[in-house]
Amino acid sequence: MEERIQKLISACGLASRRAAEEWIIAGRVTVNGEKARLGDRADLDRDAVLVDGKPLTPGGGRTYLMLNKPRGYVTTLSDEKGRKTVVDLVGGCGARVWPVGRLDMDSEGLLILTDDGALTHQLLHPSHEVEKEYLVWVTGNVNRALPILSAPMTLDGEQLSPAQVRRGRDSGGVHQLSITIHQGKNRQVRRMCAQAGLVVLRLKRVREGALSLDRSLKAGQWRTLTDRELLELTGPLSDT
Repeated sequence: MEERIQKLISACGLASRRAAEEWIIAGRVTVNGEKARLGDRADLDRDAVLVDGKPLTPGGGRTYLMLNKPRGYVTTLSDEKGRKTVVDLVGGCGARVWPVGRLDMDSEGLLILTDDGALTHQLLHPSHEVEKEYLVWVTGNVNRALPILSAPMTLDGEQLSPAQVRRGRDSGGVHQLSITIHQGKNRQVRRMCAQAGLVVLRLKRVREGALSLDRSLKAGQWRTLTDRELLELTGPLSDT
């Protein structure tokens, strides 16, 4: 995906876009051996972009992992009760990483682990309102629950932003819902469903921001994020 050079530099965490523009003007940036100019675009999957002679690399050498978290693991670095942690699953990654956000022990799906504090803050701070999409299998009166789930709800005395709710397949009295939220309160989706009169049988996170769970990853498997995925996560890369 082609983007303006200054946006790529900013997304890779080297400098602000304004500073990157100054670097380009100063001749510190090259693309495929040629000095970059303001307005030039590049694709890191195809083009060699160098800053001060060093290749531009998303993440700056830090570690970024996508884990398909299975049920039965807690989302902590260690557990005083001796329960299995998600860090146990990525022990071979070669870095000391931590989980970005939480999935409770009975939940599964997409979990990002990293050693990048700036990205952690970007994804978790409420002001950024990063979308999180879950597939939820429930029992109960879904027709009655849908308007409740889609309207503003209150948890712990705090009003939540309305969720985006779509109905999926029904099978044997079990209903599948897609629920997208912006906040990340403790067990938020489960508690929302309980308020709407639904019983959650299974909950799986499938998307966080622009990053979707790799369906080829089996439960408990992980892989490093691609450059493209990392750039999408660390955006925005719009022209505005």
